[in-house]
Amino acid sequence: MARTKVRGGSGVRAAAVASLALMVASAATACGGDTPAPPTAQVERGSVATKVSASGALAAVTSQNLGFTTGGKLVEVAVKVGDKVQPGQLVAKIDDFPAKQELNRLQGLLDQAQANLDKIVNGNQAEGAGRVENQSKDIYDAVKRQVDAVNDQNDTAVFHARKKLQMDKAALEAAYLAYKKACGMPVAPAAPDDQSAADAANDPSSGQPSQGGLLSGVTGQQGSLMEQAGPCKDARDAYIARKQTYMASKQSYDAAVASRDSARAAGKVTVEREKLNLITARNNEELQDTDREANIDAQEGAVESARAQVANAQRNVENTTLYSPVAGTVSALTGVVGEYVGNGAPTSALAPGSGAAIPGVGAAATSDSAGNAGGGLSATRPGGGAFVVLNDINTFQVVVPFEESDAAKVSPGQKVDVSFDAVPDLTREGTVLSIAPGGVAISGVTNYYATILLNESDPRLKAGQTAEAGVRTSSKENVLVVPNGAVIRQGGRTLVNVPGPDGQPQPQPFQPGMVGDDNTEVVSGLREGQPILLPQAQVAPGGQAPR
Repeated sequence: MARTKVRGGSGVRAAAVASLALMVASAATACGGDTPAPPTAQVERGSVATKVSASGALAAVTSQNLGFTTGGKLVEVAVKVGDKVQPGQLVAKIDDFPAKQELNRLQGLLDQAQANLDKIVNGNQAEGAGRVENQSKDIYDAVKRQVDAVNDQNDTAVFHARKKLQMDKAALEAAYLAYKKACGMPVAPAAPDDQSAADAANDPSSGQPSQGGLLSGVTGQQGSLMEQAGPCKDARDAYIARKQTYMASKQSYDAAVASRDSARAAGKVTVEREKLNLITARNNEELQDTDREANIDAQEGAVESARAQVANAQRNVENTTLYSPVAGTVSALTGVVGEYVGNGAPTSALAPGSGAAIPGVGAAATSDSAGNAGGGLSATRPGGGAFVVLNDINTFQVVVPFEESDAAKVSPGQKVDVSFDAVPDLTREGTVLSIAPGGVAISGVTNYYATILLNESDPRLKAGQTAEAGVRTSSKENVLVVPNGAVIRQGGRTLVNVPGPDGQPQPQPFQPGMVGDDNTEVVSGLREGQPILLPQAQVAPGGQAPR
């Protein structure tokens, strides 16, 4: 007898089983039994889904290689070959001293970079440069005022010295004329030298009068006049005194001019020097203000770089302890305490259940030579170059081909209902992991392979079993539903039969929503828990249910 396969959820299977029982009961009735009551169901909450289905083979995710990210000396091995491990279980440890030393070094560099950043952010270089500029401006202004005051004083001293020199010159000329008159000498217009002296009286800085003129009038006649007395002698003495006064004024004036010019030159140098200091301070203040943001950005980058290196070093410290990421059975273990792993040094492949190495003798050693030469799997190194190999991980996947029209509806992340021919009462939920971008021809039809990962397993599942995957292309959860077999469509209306007062079927219209492969959504018209009638199987003549 052919086996009937029921697809869909548990509610659908129950309906199918009920229908099959109804068929059997109807057949029995046709053979002379009483007419049975029509089968019923209820409006209940459930899911509505449309699916595309295909069959494939169940495969275990059978192997995972484990190892350390960096080489080191094994200090602990916590498992043996054949042990079953759970996710997060300790497998082995390597010496963490070098990794911790590197972490400490990088942490120091991070602290240094952070300190430099804090120094820039909280520093007062810009404010200090601004204060220096203000101080330089005050000094420049004070020096300029002082130099201007000294120049003014020197100009005043020169002015007064010139005025005195002019007055002394006028008095000298008057004394000279009085002396000539008192001594009976002719009074004539001033000689050219005297005219030069007169000009010098107006502008003494133009030069000293000639000694043959006004200033030498007594010397030429001194011999004849020395013996004279009276007014001539008095006039001569007055003239000599005036001449000496004039010469002293001339020297004072010349000294005042020289002092003025020297002070002016020195003051100009001092002012320019302070001006240069002010410009330097102003440039430094602008530089500090302009570079501050750029320096902060650059130092923040240095801090982030150092922080990333510290995080990587911290991860290296953590990776010195190896934990199992998944559940599984240790099928190969290569390395014992004291040996170095991860650096190419030879390690020992351990025998199941012990800390002893697999013997490399006899046929095993002979067959092992080629494997060891290539660094792959071999009789005496079943794990190849891997430190630990986990097999029989409690996770399965299904690889199924979908014909092209169905494959267009399949995408990663969709939920999948997976059933198994070998375990009829078992359904597991899965998730579409990936679908192939290219198709393959199967019996002349283009198909696309999809990998479906089971979200949970079962002890009865074995690799290689046939599995049917129904990918939910659209679905609604927790809605009112009725079985599709109970739905009747007449003249644009959708209805179901409900038990009438006399137990006979009574049509009940309702508003449907989404129609799935097994159920139809009830939007309105029916209430949760309301009984509905399922269609009765028709019995063919001779007591056989129709096929």
